[in-house]
Amino acid sequence: MSLTYQQLLTAVPLILRGGNVPNIVGEAGIGKSALVSDVANQMNAQLFTTVVSLSEKGDLAIPIPPLTESAFLETKHYGQLADVKFGYTHTLIQIIQHAESVPSQPIIWFLDEFNRGSQAVQAELMNLVLQRQINDLVLPENVFLILAENPDDSMHGFETSEYAVQTSDAAIKDRTTRLVMSVSVKDWLAWAAKGDQRPNIHDLVRRFIAENAGLLYPDVREVDLNPTPRAWQRVSDNLFELLGLSSRQQEDLLFDIVAGDLGQVVATQFVRFVREQTPSLTAEEVFDSKPDGPKVPLNIRSKFESYSEIQKMTVMKTLLLTADMTHDNNAARFSELLQLVAPDGQYALVKQMTNAPMLDDLYNSEEHYANVLYQQIMDIATR
Repeated sequence: MSLTYQQLLTAVPLILRGGNVPNIVGEAGIGKSALVSDVANQMNAQLFTTVVSLSEKGDLAIPIPPLTESAFLETKHYGQLADVKFGYTHTLIQIIQHAESVPSQPIIWFLDEFNRGSQAVQAELMNLVLQRQINDLVLPENVFLILAENPDDSMHGFETSEYAVQTSDAAIKDRTTRLVMSVSVKDWLAWAAKGDQRPNIHDLVRRFIAENAGLLYPDVREVDLNPTPRAWQRVSDNLFELLGLSSRQQEDLLFDIVAGDLGQVVATQFVRFVREQTPSLTAEEVFDSKPDGPKVPLNIRSKFESYSEIQKMTVMKTLLLTADMTHDNNAARFSELLQLVAPDGQYALVKQMTNAPMLDDLYNSEEHYANVLYQQIMDIATR
């Protein structure tokens, strides 16, 4: 099981309030760091981040030799002992200072890429996670810890993972709450449309993902570069700058800049889309277009019928990923479009739905068209 970005915005603060340490596990580039930033904003907390993969042994605390005579202790049987103190990393000093100056404000210390750190660094952090203590320094009560990791092949559901990470220590597994983060196209598109001076994501990128939802984070990964939500954000940022250049410069640079983030296969599709800007169908157009009701408006139906079977499949997959099919009118309109797909395409779509939670939701729904769609799916599956 996994949780979406929006679900984690509820789950992570809940676990922190329970006095526990959330460990967010997910593929690279899907928004773990952005999630923690949003959690901090939601809790009105001050956020401090340590990237564990960039840390070296001794970065958090290093022993300082005795500097005064009072630091030496004469014993009866063991000779002279030295009371060694420790010097702490600047981040930790900032955390302590902030906790003392604003004791009522929560503080989140985010340990990012935790299992990419060396065994020596992880061992140094162990007491921090398990005992909330580093040497003789105890963390203030208003400091909350959050870990983030890329999956390793010992984790359930990630048996084929190939990240260069350390296998999670059994003590960390036992003392933290693992939350597996998944990519939600619907959540990402909602976030992408927000922003202050400009949208978080360029309109062309949002439109492309709305029509090709499976390309936000494709299931099939290439050996080299692959699309991720983070890669699409870089594409968007570059696109805002690129479109300020002359048409000739845009033409010369567009493909190489996009391919540098997404890989050549997806870059080819996206660049073709940008150049053609051919209108397609989004979930909003299919389900929210007027007139309201269970029937697909004639102009939308005609447009869908004009598509090739490949285009129809792209639209239908996007609808599955971005819309709530238990809404009765949504179910009715999806059912109508499903009838316009070739039999092989219908079967492929139904196969994709077989293990999805949506099927249970349709089965348990009391809405008329949701039941109709469920029966239609069963009929296609048993042909």
